[in-house]
Amino acid sequence: MFSASKPKVTVVLANLGTPDTPEVPAVRKFLKQFLSDHRVIEIPVPLWQIILRLFILPFRPRRVAHAYASIWSDDSPMREIIYAQTDAVRQNLTAAFPEFELNVVPAMTYGNPGIQDVLEQLAQHPQDHIVLLPLFPQYSATSTAPLYDAFARWTLKQRNLPGLTLIRDYFQHPLYIDSLAQSVREYWAEHGQAEKLLMSFHGIPQPYADKGDPYADRCRVTAQKLAEALNLQDNEWAISFQSRFGKQEWVKPYTDQLLAEWAEQGVQSVQIMSPAFSADCLETLEELAIQNKELFLNAGGKQYDYIPALNAREDHLQLLNSLLQANLEALKHTLAN
Repeated sequence: MFSASKPKVTVVLANLGTPDTPEVPAVRKFLKQFLSDHRVIEIPVPLWQIILRLFILPFRPRRVAHAYASIWSDDSPMREIIYAQTDAVRQNLTAAFPEFELNVVPAMTYGNPGIQDVLEQLAQHPQDHIVLLPLFPQYSATSTAPLYDAFARWTLKQRNLPGLTLIRDYFQHPLYIDSLAQSVREYWAEHGQAEKLLMSFHGIPQPYADKGDPYADRCRVTAQKLAEALNLQDNEWAISFQSRFGKQEWVKPYTDQLLAEWAEQGVQSVQIMSPAFSADCLETLEELAIQNKELFLNAGGKQYDYIPALNAREDHLQLLNSLLQANLEALKHTLAN
């Protein structure tokens, strides 16, 4: 009698990406790939490539490499963290779903392990189903959509297509809000509470939001729900957006400008966090924790502290497992023998 093998299911945990090393050539290669994506920069391609190759890539990588070097350990923090997240989720899910031949793999939109390479490797061992979980709590066409694009390009070359599940985001999932809130409570328990809690999200250009990108609105929902979970009064917290690039207007308020204004107004202490990031990286460990601290203190502030991203916290892993388990449970009815 014919006996079917276990269905092959792969979960892909994906983040934005990081250079291979904090050296200038590696950073230049990474920035070229990242900034060449039309989802990220919507300037007409011929014009943008001239700007990118003549005015950005010859100069910016040296400054960015110096910033990466300041946070680098044995590897990039983002890559180390996604490996830890992947290992923990794999251990949980393989135990929970013995009816599947289940694997969990990390991927990056830019850099390594690259999403296209990961998909090509999966094609060598045809899958029955692939579940993609972008580690961006708030969907944006600048972050989540490029992963969808990668899958779309890959499917065009596949004859035996697997089933695909794409988890869009989780900006107001109760376990996500609970994990954020608990990370703040634990920080307060050890360090005390500052006058202000600033929730700084990575920004996007305002024209992108005007065209329908829901990211900024999703960030505002996350921030409001977190403030409610922490029982904060309106004057005890704020939302802002960081990491502007170029001269066009981005969604406001800007993190650096708000910090300077607070210092000038007499705010003495600030604690800052970035709920948009599932893993600490250059934008949190260098921009928020170092650059903006110097800005606030130089403007007259007295105390500034960065509250780490959720990284591989147990409650964060429970959130990721919950998101994936819900989808894998549904697959039991269609795939399991």
